[in-house]
Amino acid sequence: MKIQAMGMLLCLVTSSLWASNPVWLEGKTAARHDITVYRSASCGCCKGWINHLKEHNFAVNDVTVDDVNKFKQQFNVPTQAASCHTAVVDGVVIEGHVPAQDIKRLLADKGDVRLLTVPAMPSGTPGMDTPGAPRDAFRVYSISKDDRVDVFQSYSDY
Repeated sequence: MKIQAMGMLLCLVTSSLWASNPVWLEGKTAARHDITVYRSASCGCCKGWINHLKEHNFAVNDVTVDDVNKFKQQFNVPTQAASCHTAVVDGVVIEGHVPAQDIKRLLADKGDVRLLTVPAMPSGTPGMDTPGAPRDAFRVYSISKDDRVDVFQSYSDY
């Protein structure tokens, strides 16, 4: 009985580790940033992305809203750049499942970037990396204050 209980406890403790891809822990630093995330209360992948941010020492203000699109409009997120949640950190808008290490890299040298985005919801991205999920290739795009779009980071074999 004790062995069964210990086994169940071990499964509960380690199950959260199985859900994330170790590549999303790379680049973890002690730097701490406050970030506000606007999301739908019913979105599970948003909660996964918030957990990913917390693993990277972000202090998350988790704001559940009825209409996320209102915030996308307020922060000037282009339709083709949209995803399921919108966040703001140090004056930069973060749209979708952007890896935390990319956010921290940008914050170290913002330049004229006003927005980082992973459009849509690619499988395998932080928050979309449930066990057994395919790891789709994806890009993180930056959008400058004059609306120039650049590839900030590409992920293919991760």
